Amino acid sequence: MDVETLKQHCLTMKGAREHEEAAPNNVLIYSVGGKKFAYFKTSEPEQWRFSIRVSPERFLELLDQPGVKPARYMHRFHWVTIVDVTVFNEEYLVTLIAWSYSKAMSSLSKKVQFELQAQQ
Repeated sequence: MDVETLKQHCLTMKGAREHEEAAPNNVLIYSVGGKKFAYFKTSEPEQWRFSIRVSPERFLELLDQPGVKPARYMHRFHWVTIVDVTVFNEEYLVTLIAWSYSKAMSSLSKKVQFELQAQQ
């Protein structure tokens, strides 16, 4: 899966929004109800590195794979950075994004969750 396809996939999640933060962060963020579930680094030298939140078990599992490292400043919350998404298994990546999205969605109030699920 290439970067553009991955961006489009993130936007297919119900209620997902995309916004960019300029310097000093330089990230393209995907969120639901204001809760971040994925982001891309947009500046060099880490341009288009992809970060998502994973379960504590998956965090340890993923760090053993080449091209995956703890996300800077977010690793304590079990976020990982995938250096090159094109070499990562597409189905596994989709599964990881779905989990991260679900985690973000579950942290919202039931009312907001219901409203977001009702959207087209």
